[in-house]
Amino acid sequence: MIQVPVPSFQLVSMENVGEQVVCLIAYHLLFAMFVWSYWKTIFTLPMNPSKEFHLSYAEKELLEREPRGEAHQEVLRRAAKDLPIYTRTMSGAIRYCDRCQLIKPDRCHHCSVCDKCILKMDHHCPWVNNCVGFSNYKFFLLFLAYSLLYCLFIAATDLQYFIKFWTNGLPDTQAKFHIMFLFFAAAMFSVSLSSLFGYHCWLVSKNKSTLEAFRSPVFRHGTDKNGFSLGFSKNMRQVFGDEKKYWLLPVFSSLGDGCSFPTCLVNQDPEQPSTPAGMNSTLKTPENHQFPAKPLRESQSHLLTDSQSWTENSANPGKGKAGMSNPALTMENET
Repeated sequence: MIQVPVPSFQLVSMENVGEQVVCLIAYHLLFAMFVWSYWKTIFTLPMNPSKEFHLSYAEKELLEREPRGEAHQEVLRRAAKDLPIYTRTMSGAIRYCDRCQLIKPDRCHHCSVCDKCILKMDHHCPWVNNCVGFSNYKFFLLFLAYSLLYCLFIAATDLQYFIKFWTNGLPDTQAKFHIMFLFFAAAMFSVSLSSLFGYHCWLVSKNKSTLEAFRSPVFRHGTDKNGFSLGFSKNMRQVFGDEKKYWLLPVFSSLGDGCSFPTCLVNQDPEQPSTPAGMNSTLKTPENHQFPAKPLRESQSHLLTDSQSWTENSANPGKGKAGMSNPALTMENET
């Protein structure tokens, strides 16, 4: 009778039970947050401009009859006179999308892949097969953060065995190849993710999108690369919300509706609606910057006031709670 030799495998594992428990909990926690944020980034639909930015049937007909030029722009100026927009094209014209037939809100751009206008569009990401914009930018940031922590954790826990591999301190088993491959894969992903995550952290601190970093927004007074920046703290709150308990969770808590944003403009656009009677034309922050008080929506205007106003606004039961609101419902209620 022929006996086939059975190879013996020696497991390479941690010996301390407490260390095993801590590593298992940390691994599954990071993995769960990584998958949750990745899922939200993929399946959260990008938000589109509300109905008020779409031209009426009569305006569309009038626009089609007018040739390109001053008459064409005059039609758009009349249609946009009551809209909360401050940005213009490079030539100073109203930003209009021929494909969607709408006046573009500030920071809105047309995605050629999705073939629609996306609110506060950052970029179209092939890794998530979705546009990254106002509705899912926070989820995208958390996806980068948790994927980076996940890869760093794997590389850190595998490092000691990787060193033993090169010093011939591991038993001669098939696990040697897996240890080497796992370390190199985790280390390479950590390097690429750290640079991408660091870049987007810088964008958040400056209140810029990827598109705005490459081409600064144009206002009536000219190009201003920091036109939407309100300071580090307020820039963070605009993306992550006022309630810090939601910051690390992939639930929607961003401020605003995506159609209008506070700006640090000093010269108010004369074509925009004026402030209602009884109110000052501008608001001032502790940094002595002047900001237009209107036509910002209520959900954004509190960013321009002091912390006491934030508390009063958050205490208003009609505003809803951060992290519990649906951006699509918010837009639907405001149109």
